[in-house]
Amino acid sequence: MSDYRNAMPAPSEKQRLREEAWIGDAVLSLFARQFVLERDQVMDAGKQARLTSNHFLSAFGEPTEVEARIGRIYQQQGLEGAFAWIRNQLLPRFEQREVKSELARNGGRVAVKPPKR
Repeated sequence: MSDYRNAMPAPSEKQRLREEAWIGDAVLSLFARQFVLERDQVMDAGKQARLTSNHFLSAFGEPTEVEARIGRIYQQQGLEGAFAWIRNQLLPRFEQREVKSELARNGGRVAVKPPKR
């Protein structure tokens, strides 16, 4: 009996990159939603969208390649490994951008949020 997977040609590099990016996009989206809920205690779809946007990811390279890297890390190290990479590599720049945007919106003032309880 032949194995279906053996009958299929090996995916091209481009196809493999897209597949890894597809997984990486899902992992990044999950991270972003969890981050926003934990940090802000609200469902802020705008903030989640900014963290996962191609515009933001392009600061780190071609967005598909960034998402593919997240996908590979997830496949090799699991969700916690991928989340750690996002926290260490993407989040600091995202938080800087958020502060700059808030400063621009508020005329140079950053709103002080009450501490979490």
